[in-house]
Amino acid sequence: MCHKVCTLSKNKDGQLTYCSTCDIYHLYFNNIYLEFKQSEMECFKKFITHINIEYWESSNDRVLQKRKIPIQTMQQNLAMVFNRRELYSLKAILFETNDKIDAPISLSEIDYVQYLN
Repeated sequence: MCHKVCTLSKNKDGQLTYCSTCDIYHLYFNNIYLEFKQSEMECFKKFITHINIEYWESSNDRVLQKRKIPIQTMQQNLAMVFNRRELYSLKAILFETNDKIDAPISLSEIDYVQYLN
């Protein structure tokens, strides 16, 4: 169980935290949750920086889905797919530290359908 968790960065799509007790990074991104050791985090960051967005968007231009950029996992039949905006958002979480980590999010950042009666 993680006891000393600190938030390293976050945005409206997710956040990156680190537990100094477990020496584990926790990446929450939309509906994805990943845990990394230090070496795994460095490898993941390196992999993310080398993704060729234009290649994947052009090679999958006939795909009707809006998410065309795959990130393959160790499990052969499982891949995570992103669109350009999501990938940039993921990169922002991985590579940028946010000075306003504990600042409240704005109303426009909440992904919720609101019905006014």
